[in-house]
Amino acid sequence: MRIVFATDLSDANEAAIESRTCLECLDNIGVSEVHLLTVVPDNVSSGLPGMDAASDAREALAPQRSVFERAGFDVETHVARGTPHRRINGLAERLDADMIVVGSRGQAPLQNRLIGGTVRNVARTAVRPLLVERIEETPDGHAVKKEHLFQDVLYATDFSENAARAYDYFPALTGATERAYLLHVGGGDAESTATAEERLDKLASDLGDRTGFHVETNVRSGNPVDEITAEEERVGATTTLIGARGTSRLRRLLLGSTAESIVARGTNNVLLVPPEAAAPR
Repeated sequence: MRIVFATDLSDANEAAIESRTCLECLDNIGVSEVHLLTVVPDNVSSGLPGMDAASDAREALAPQRSVFERAGFDVETHVARGTPHRRINGLAERLDADMIVVGSRGQAPLQNRLIGGTVRNVARTAVRPLLVERIEETPDGHAVKKEHLFQDVLYATDFSENAARAYDYFPALTGATERAYLLHVGGGDAESTATAEERLDKLASDLGDRTGFHVETNVRSGNPVDEITAEEERVGATTTLIGARGTSRLRRLLLGSTAESIVARGTNNVLLVPPEAAAPR
């Protein structure tokens, strides 16, 4: 599996890269090739005679590259100039990557240059799955909030085609996932709840047979974002798996209120599978 790991060279992103547990999780799902990318905005310069910001960035990437190499990954580094989300998605498409990985600072995503508009724009335009790793501040610096990335996966579904596409990503997580929790948020009436429970039970039976995961289901009612985040806490999920809705052109304007809110406001790791995503190799 080939991934693009986007970094802004901050301490927060170093925490994601230096977590041995996170690196093991990537290895366990079959990641072997890492393309480490940082994007230098056009209006940024080094300020040093004979140097430029791109040269500085290449030098700054060297320690992060070494961490991946010591963990056994094949690594290439890339420095691009321009608009971050366009460069991130452009590289992922050019390389036919299986996943894009970015880091965010836990409950204050807008304080992080990478997670703010960039990640929302990546999510709106990507045709590759996007993994957002949540990073929190600690007395010693920064740390990944939930290092066992794929150990406990919460799958939120509205039974749409795009939700089904996200469900089909589960087999790629077989090497790292132990438990899967299937959730539907509905209107609360008895008939629709019973129908949703029946559909979730069928998915759970299929998923258990295909992967060997321990699978549980739940139907909640209320605001989807509030109920998804409450379920994350209830089951101790480490990653929330969700599908983006709409066509690529539409997602440039609106990713979908639930998916976008989970990416932008949530505190859990998020694996967002866009409609155009191909099945992982």
